[in-house]
Amino acid sequence: MKTLILGGVRSGKSRLAERLALESGPPVTYIATATGGDAEMAARIAAHRVRRPADWTVIETPLTLATTLREHARSGGCLIVDCLTLWLTNLLLASDDRALDREQQALLEALDDLPGDIVMVGNETGMGIVPLGELTRRYCDAAGRLHQDIAARCDRVLLTVAGLPLALKGDLP
Repeated sequence: MKTLILGGVRSGKSRLAERLALESGPPVTYIATATGGDAEMAARIAAHRVRRPADWTVIETPLTLATTLREHARSGGCLIVDCLTLWLTNLLLASDDRALDREQQALLEALDDLPGDIVMVGNETGMGIVPLGELTRRYCDAAGRLHQDIAARCDRVLLTVAGLPLALKGDLP
């Protein structure tokens, strides 16, 4: 089962992903895409670490997500990717101008063949006003396209609002 969970900041996306992984049974591999570039982000990462069960494998993958997924996806296992939009940000800010297109294409190709349960988390950014800055507009456009492409490949797509999941595709967990 491939699941995409979207929602705003602090909407309950990660907690829902973690609950789905717990319910799937072991083994769980948590793929973290965040980098702790400042104190606030480091605190967010630390809070996520504290919540995770000790028996989960954690892999930090800021850029090469498709490679990591291919290496760790197993039948009977569950992978959590938290979060797609942080990964996208890392790629947008990478010194390699081709990294975004190359890594996105690799991810989309990998998703078609991965065994096991995959739960991906992303921030929904397309429900507000159009941002003023070029990089922010580019980010919102890229996130919207990425989410559409991934949703098309998923069995279930959920939107979380105030900690409550809404099924956009497939059934509620």
